[in-house]
Amino acid sequence: STTPRIGDILQKLAPFLKMYGEYVKNFDNAMELVKTWTERSPQFKFIIQDIQKEKVCGNLTLQHHMLEPVQRIPRYEMLLKDYLRKLPQDSLDWKDAEKSLEIISTAASHSNSAIRKMENLKKLLEIYEMLGEEEDIVNPSNELIKEGQILKLAARNTSAQERYLFL
Repeated sequence: STTPRIGDILQKLAPFLKMYGEYVKNFDNAMELVKTWTERSPQFKFIIQDIQKEKVCGNLTLQHHMLEPVQRIPRYEMLLKDYLRKLPQDSLDWKDAEKSLEIISTAASHSNSAIRKMENLKKLLEIYEMLGEEEDIVNPSNELIKEGQILKLAARNTSAQERYLFL
């Protein structure tokens, strides 16, 4: 109550936000593992259900709790934007809060980028499997830009042949 500030505190904690990018990258795999082991192992399923009944879990599933960190950075960003809108510009916390918002926005951008990168690699793997695993296209530097039906026109007789293109 003597120094109501949060911007300086968030700046000190900002380096720890990088771990969210890693968490987000592995989130789909983690969710899939929980699903797989819940289906495969009755003992695992029982333990998870038992834990979820605990009062501390608030009647939420493990998957709900796993989703929380994914939503945390965008939530911080929204809260800071709202805080800055309501904070007088001559406040002692204005510059620190503004700097914190910049750092958190960057972290949110990195998390979103990590999600897009993983989705892109997943899609490339699907295409690789569709193509009979002949040409290895699964590489982080490769990016699927567009896919869809096209008509290939023959140069000699202008006949059209349907093709499916991956760009």
